[in-house]
Amino acid sequence: MFQDFSVSARPENGPPRLEALRRIMEAEGVDGFLIPRADVHQGEYVAPCDDRLAWLTGFTGSAGFCAALRDQAGVFVDGRYRVQVKHQVDLGSFTPVHWPETGLAEWLTARMAKGQTLAIDPWLHTVKEGLALATALEDKGVDLRETDNLLDRIWQDRPAPPTEPVMVYPDALAGRSAEDKRTSLAADLRKAGQSAAVLTLPDSLNWLLNIRGADIPRNPIAQCLGILHDDGTVTLFIDAKKLEGIAPLEGVTIAEPAGFAPALSELTGKVAVDYGTAPLAVYGALMAAGATPVDTRDPCALPKAAKTDAEITATRTAHLRDASAVVKFLAWLDSAPKDSLSEIDVVTALEGFRRETNALRDISFETICGSGPNGAIMHYRVTKETNRPLADDTLLLVDSGGQYLDGTTDITRTMALREPGPEERTAYTQVLQGLIAISRARFPKGVAGAHLDALARAPLWAAGRDFDHGTGHGVGVYLSVHEGPQRLSRVSDLPLQPGMILSNEPGYYLEGRFGIRLENLIVVQPAPALPGGDPERTQYAFETLTFVPFDRRLIDVTILAPAERDWLDAYHGEVLAKVGPQLDTAPLAWLTAACAPL
Repeated sequence: MFQDFSVSARPENGPPRLEALRRIMEAEGVDGFLIPRADVHQGEYVAPCDDRLAWLTGFTGSAGFCAALRDQAGVFVDGRYRVQVKHQVDLGSFTPVHWPETGLAEWLTARMAKGQTLAIDPWLHTVKEGLALATALEDKGVDLRETDNLLDRIWQDRPAPPTEPVMVYPDALAGRSAEDKRTSLAADLRKAGQSAAVLTLPDSLNWLLNIRGADIPRNPIAQCLGILHDDGTVTLFIDAKKLEGIAPLEGVTIAEPAGFAPALSELTGKVAVDYGTAPLAVYGALMAAGATPVDTRDPCALPKAAKTDAEITATRTAHLRDASAVVKFLAWLDSAPKDSLSEIDVVTALEGFRRETNALRDISFETICGSGPNGAIMHYRVTKETNRPLADDTLLLVDSGGQYLDGTTDITRTMALREPGPEERTAYTQVLQGLIAISRARFPKGVAGAHLDALARAPLWAAGRDFDHGTGHGVGVYLSVHEGPQRLSRVSDLPLQPGMILSNEPGYYLEGRFGIRLENLIVVQPAPALPGGDPERTQYAFETLTFVPFDRRLIDVTILAPAERDWLDAYHGEVLAKVGPQLDTAPLAWLTAACAPL
């Protein structure tokens, strides 16, 4: 099993660890210290050795931070984790704070007095975060001090950094050679008058150099840091042991990670730095060296997001392979005796069907399997202690994915465990209508995710409902299942481009009752011309990559518009045509019934 059902952090560990941290704070003469869920790379995923927030507080969500003051501590989480955090932290020591409704600076300045000092580790906060926080605190007379990580002084059993081996990713799957990528991005640097670009996101460097690794569970990346120079060469800061099994990388100089900070001090002229992802320490080192940091989007971000034809072809294959496994799982679940099943049984079975493909390299994230009220915890991860039987529940939400050499998948389906009531069927159908609206969308060049996000919410809004997460995130190809900068979100102003893969996942969550989420992956493509349309206006549409049926027992056909019903019937026809030939008799019979016209 890739998935682990053990409890990785406990609420009762938080209070003594917080008190130990406060003793260090007092000795250092600081009144507060920030603990983000972040590492030096500033990506979404962290290795166990860098999961400081979970170690201190017990909160295991993928985003958040703790502000520890002398007499109180706030754990800041967004809408995805408002239910989860209340179950994972000691509420006597840590107060959940809903962010961004309550800003960090707002919270701090309301609780810290003029002349007090807040300490931060500059390697764990982005340039953008650090500069904004310094300005906000300065206005209130609170000093911001950069220091080493105070928490690390009390984390005695901290795990060692990962050193998993690196593999070379085939050019045939990538669609571009590493040399081509390096040369192209270096030309952009020269055009902008920049001598180098500092790269801290491992998935950017893995994409750039056509390498992969296994340093972070569920993410096939090698942790590293890098500097792209204007001549197209790269200095890669990585543990050399990881590279022992591969040939030398062309155009790449290898250096140990400890050499990254000194190397920054040797850069001159204008240096591209993504203020939204690079650590504040990078900015400080460049300024101290006399270089000029220029706030520039990570140069790998957009070309990585706009997949090559080879990547799209490969990921189509991966999604059909994955779909056959998920369909077999759904057929099994329908026939299995629910009274004897638990959430762990479901997760184990699903991973087993994916393993039977003989192509699964890992799951793409910890499977979210929430029965009944656990489905309302948006990023719920079942453990041996929370494992819930399916016997008494009506709905089961399963959000899962696989990592294959040719693609990364992410799919959510919500299933009826027994006859659903009108409330469940209505909510499910409204969520499905949102997914269909995104799937059918046509939009002109220049439209961003923020312009489309409302399409997925409109059916829920009309009923006075909503969901507290974005409609969709970017997805890599045998890289991170959460990839930026492309998103379907009310705050995303990035224009969508052909080749961008995104999730389409509206939902509805009723705390203490049930959760509903439906998710397909989609890719932006040029839209076919329409009769009478303006041929000079470029339009895009979404191609669906995920082919697994929706639970017809939960669909209220009377709510669907004719166009929505037509889309659903056509989609199910495609599912049967594409996935059916991969199946044996029993799952094929199940799929045929599941895909019958409404």
